[in-house]
Amino acid sequence: MRLTALITGTVQGVGYRRYVQRYARDLKLQGYAENLSDGRVEVVAEGHEQDLERLLHWLHRGPPHARVTRVETQYSEHTGLNDFHVY
Repeated sequence: MRLTALITGTVQGVGYRRYVQRYARDLKLQGYAENLSDGRVEVVAEGHEQDLERLLHWLHRGPPHARVTRVETQYSEHTGLNDFHVY
């Protein structure tokens, strides 16, 4: 299964992507986290549904200095991503 999440709030410049990467790797998820030009962060992750739900729960909180105001999600079929990268 594949989760695509767009995270809005104070999520750039606070270590959000690196925290996502660490947590996603702990869950054995594949994918990436990327800053968008509009100030949001996009997270794409593939793996087991239960692990994606755990990640999604964490995305709503983020690291200590982040302030998440909205998380938009979409699920789809996995495409075979490798590792978990930060862009």
